[in-house]
Amino acid sequence: MSTLTGTPPRTGPTLSTVVANPRPLRLVRHSLALAKRSLIKTWRTPEALIDVTLQPALFLVIFVYVFGGAVAGSTHDYLQYLLPGILAQTIATGCIAIGVNLNTDIAKGIFDRFRSLPVPRSAPLLGAVLGDVVRYVIVTVSTLAIGYLLGFRIEAGPLRALAGCLLAVLFALCLSWLPVYVGMKVRTPGAVQGVMFALIMPLSFASNVFVTAGTLPGWMQAVVTVNPLTHLVTAMRGLFLGTPVGDHVWWTLLWCAGFVVVFMPLALRAYRRRV
Repeated sequence: MSTLTGTPPRTGPTLSTVVANPRPLRLVRHSLALAKRSLIKTWRTPEALIDVTLQPALFLVIFVYVFGGAVAGSTHDYLQYLLPGILAQTIATGCIAIGVNLNTDIAKGIFDRFRSLPVPRSAPLLGAVLGDVVRYVIVTVSTLAIGYLLGFRIEAGPLRALAGCLLAVLFALCLSWLPVYVGMKVRTPGAVQGVMFALIMPLSFASNVFVTAGTLPGWMQAVVTVNPLTHLVTAMRGLFLGTPVGDHVWWTLLWCAGFVVVFMPLALRAYRRRV
């Protein structure tokens, strides 16, 4: 009928159109471009990195030299035990910044400007998460560097040590979707920080970060054994020090998948509703 009336027949998108503008590749491209924006912002405000550079140094010095002798009988032995735990704790608390920053950007109307750009709606959020990887790499490198200055030594091979560092960065990247979700739901940056500290700090202390699980009360040991930080810390200790790893690497990877599966869709939905 359309041919008889002179109007061209309706057709779907051609193969060339689909290949020229595939939606997944477009989302990745724009997310990486916005991740670069996040990196530039971090580069221009280095004071925002204090929590991932100065904080682990303070925790290592304070806990090793104040409590090391009492806890382990030797500051060196306690440093070997403590450093993977401090790295896990710092990398978990370092995730809080992304929720605070996103909440601040939304309040300033920055994401309203992103909506006027020809980019996928989820790209600004994904770009912010990807750009924060640099913070997790910095905290890993700085913690190990400070530990080496204090006397910490990696006793396993370089590949196992690299695997431990990558596992820590991956854990932080996946966990960051939790503060992103909180940042989309609460009203102020201060509220994001308060909520996240209320969640992260109990996980840090109800774990094997500072002491072995066997020294804790029985009811707390049940919490420690299922704590995601416990699995991460035990896995990193094994990879750094050459001690048995068991199934803690797999449990850590399972927790990483759980954080992404649960909180990434929630964060994206809350983001779309808010902006």
